[in-house]
Amino acid sequence: MPRPVRVAIVGSGPAGIYAADALLKSDAAVDPGVSIDVLERLPAPFGLIRYGVAPDHPRIKGIVTALHQVMDKPQVRFFGNVDYPADLALDDLHRFYDAVIFATGAEADRDLAIPGDDLDGSYGAASFVSWYDGHPEVPRTWPLEAERVAVLGVGNVALDVARILAKTADELLPTEIPANVYDGLAANRAVEVHVFGRRGPAQAKFSPMELRELDHSPTIEVIVDPEDIDYDDGSIATRRANKQADMVASTLENWAIRDTGDRPHRIHLHFFESPVEILGEDGRVVGIRTERTELDGTGNTRGTGAFRDWDVQAVYRAVGYRSDELAKLPFDPLSATVPHEAGRVVENGTHLPSTYVTGWVKRGPVGLIGHTKGDANETVACLVEDHRAGRLRAAESPEEDAIVAFLDEAGVDYTTWDGWHRLDAHERALGEREGRERIKVVERAAMLNASASARTVRES
Repeated sequence: MPRPVRVAIVGSGPAGIYAADALLKSDAAVDPGVSIDVLERLPAPFGLIRYGVAPDHPRIKGIVTALHQVMDKPQVRFFGNVDYPADLALDDLHRFYDAVIFATGAEADRDLAIPGDDLDGSYGAASFVSWYDGHPEVPRTWPLEAERVAVLGVGNVALDVARILAKTADELLPTEIPANVYDGLAANRAVEVHVFGRRGPAQAKFSPMELRELDHSPTIEVIVDPEDIDYDDGSIATRRANKQADMVASTLENWAIRDTGDRPHRIHLHFFESPVEILGEDGRVVGIRTERTELDGTGNTRGTGAFRDWDVQAVYRAVGYRSDELAKLPFDPLSATVPHEAGRVVENGTHLPSTYVTGWVKRGPVGLIGHTKGDANETVACLVEDHRAGRLRAAESPEEDAIVAFLDEAGVDYTTWDGWHRLDAHERALGEREGRERIKVVERAAMLNASASARTVRES
C-alpha cells in the first residue's frame, strides 16, 4: 500500500498554513494521502498574525481561528522552536520529506537609502512592530523620547506605527500587549506624528478601514492639508478603476476640509513630500528634509526643486519589508525573493527537485494576508503535479517518528501543537486576571516553559 506523501512546510504564518490547507484539499490527500509537518523558528505559530499585526486590530487577528482549523487536522503536526538551517539543514529536510515548501515570509526592513538613515533615532518600522508585538528576538525596551516623529511611507504598516506612537498606553492596555510594552508606551513623549508620502492621495496604499480607524481614538487628531488633495488624469483613472483607492481618497478629502479639533495628539498625513535626507547633529536625528513633488499626468510624480526641513527627533522608515536569504537556496537580492516558476524553486534555469516557495519569500511583501491563498494554491498544484509525474525525490527516512528521533538526538527543545494550546491557555489566564482577553508572553524561555508540561508530538 503506498504511503502518504511527506511534506515539510518551513514557516507557520498564514502562507505556510494556507499551503497545508491546500495540500489537505488536494487530490494527493485522498490518494495516497498527505502527512504534513509545519516547522517554525519561534516557539509559537502564526507568524505575521502574532508578530506583525498591531495589537489594537483584533479583527485581523481573528484569522487565527481559521488557521487553527487547519492545524487541528490529524494529518498536520507542528514543530516550533526549530531553526532552519541551524537545527534542520536542507539535506536533512530532504532526508525526512518528499517535498519541502519554504514559507518564511519577510521580516526585515527594506532599505530607504537616503543620507542619514543610519543616525541614532532612525528606525526601521519592522523592528518597532516586533517590539510592540512582543517578539522574543528583539530588545524589551524601545527609546520613545521624541516629541515630534516622522513616519515614511503610506501603507498600512505606516498607519500602524503612527497610531501606536500617537495613542496612549492606557488606550492599548485592554489589548494583549505585555507589561514591558505598556511601560514603554506609558513613557512615550510623542505628541506629533508626521506621515510622509511622495505621491498623492489616489496613490496611497492604505486600506480604507485601516485609514478610518486612525480617526477613532479620542486622543488623536488626524490632519490633512487641503493643498495635498490633488489629482491628475492618472489619479482619476485610478479612482475610477479601484474602489478602495476611491474610498481612501474620499476619506482624506473629508479630513482636509473639516475644522481641526483639540485632541492632545496629532497625526499629520502629508502627500507630495519625498524624503531626501534625514538630518542629524552629533549622530542623532534632528529633522528630515523633503522635496515637494507634483503629479505628471500619469499618476506618478516629479520633483519641483522646493525643499523643506521638518523638526522631528525620530524617523520610522515604513517603506516595505524584505525577506532574508535562505541557506542553500538561490536568492535574488533586488527583489529579496527566491527565484521560482509557479512556486518551484529555480537555480541556474533548473528546478530544484522537491523544493518550493510560497508567500512573501516567493512574490515579495505585497498584498494583504488573503492574497497568500492564491500563492499557496499555485505552489501546491505544482507539488502535486510533480508527485503524480514521479518528479519528487523520495525521502530516505519518511517515517513520521524519524524526524522526532532526529530532533531529540540533536537536543532541540521543540514545541508542539499541544504545547501551543498550553501556551495559549496560559496567556489567556494571565489576561483573565486583569480583565483582558490575553497577555502575550515575550521571553522565549517562558514560552517554552508554558508550552512544555508533557512534551510529546501529537500522533497523526
